[in-house]
Amino acid sequence: MRAYVIPSGANSVDSLRAVERPDPKPRPGQVLVGLRAASLNYRDQMIATGQYFQPLTRDTVPLSDGAGEVLEIGAGVTSVVPGDKVAGTFSQPDPEGPASGAPQARGVPLDGMLCEKVVMWESVVVKLPRHYSFSQGACLPCAGVTAWNCLFAAGHPVRPGQTVLVQGTGGVSIWALQFARMAGCRVIATTSQESKVAKLKALGASDIINYREHENWDQRVMELTEGRGVDCVVEVGGAGTLQRSLNALARGGKIGLIGVMTQGTSNPHTLMLKAGHLHGILVGDRDLFVQMNAAIEANGIQPVIEQIYAFEDAREAFNKAASGQFIGKVVISI
Repeated sequence: MRAYVIPSGANSVDSLRAVERPDPKPRPGQVLVGLRAASLNYRDQMIATGQYFQPLTRDTVPLSDGAGEVLEIGAGVTSVVPGDKVAGTFSQPDPEGPASGAPQARGVPLDGMLCEKVVMWESVVVKLPRHYSFSQGACLPCAGVTAWNCLFAAGHPVRPGQTVLVQGTGGVSIWALQFARMAGCRVIATTSQESKVAKLKALGASDIINYREHENWDQRVMELTEGRGVDCVVEVGGAGTLQRSLNALARGGKIGLIGVMTQGTSNPHTLMLKAGHLHGILVGDRDLFVQMNAAIEANGIQPVIEQIYAFEDAREAFNKAASGQFIGKVVISI
């Protein structure tokens, strides 16, 4: 089968190379999936450029997120049949080990989804929402489940009438915007690009803050909420933006700490004085994936896809994702 790998020690997307690998075969309890699409997350950029906290120790197939068609099932598999459209969870037991093995992330340390075929344990396979294409399904496993976890599973679920703050226009933030609007929440979004304002408003954001123009964007959030603050912050910036998120939080509100894209310091007293809650979000399990898909089906939500690249143009897809000139997801067709 065709696949891409990032070599051990790589520090640039230019190291991405196409290879041929043997076709995998499912063991009892496993599912063979013919992948049809994969999507990129910020994590994938960090891995490819050698900036991820978990270094590559071998040539590794990149990307945690992919969707495809069940080609073959191993003995004992009952939840899916050949022809089903599926994705896999972000973290999975190693398909080379026992089904009871500790979950590990696709893309590193496990091989990822930028290949034509993959084997997964039945316990981590999830059927796509009925109306979804493979490209749409590839947007779900990391970004979608992370946003769902932050809003509805971590701490107190957001409720109608509350206010959610999303940072930027990456996959997690755009999913969070859509899910929060589905739940009847007001959404305030930040961006550095005026060209993205109209799209954010079309997706349902009531207010957009350009953080290049409003460096103290936390103060602007407080103005927009008449001094109350927001009930939930989808924090993808990390240490460099956490203090402003704390400042923008309403009393009793929560912050989902998702990304670590910037460096900085914060004062924990702010969280204490607001009786706030800080949750570390590491994607989410299969149950959350299934819950999210049910909500997507019931509400007809579709992912925001900036561009779909051919498999042969995978490097260009990486470069597009690295540019920041996109909203939602960048997808590679397989």
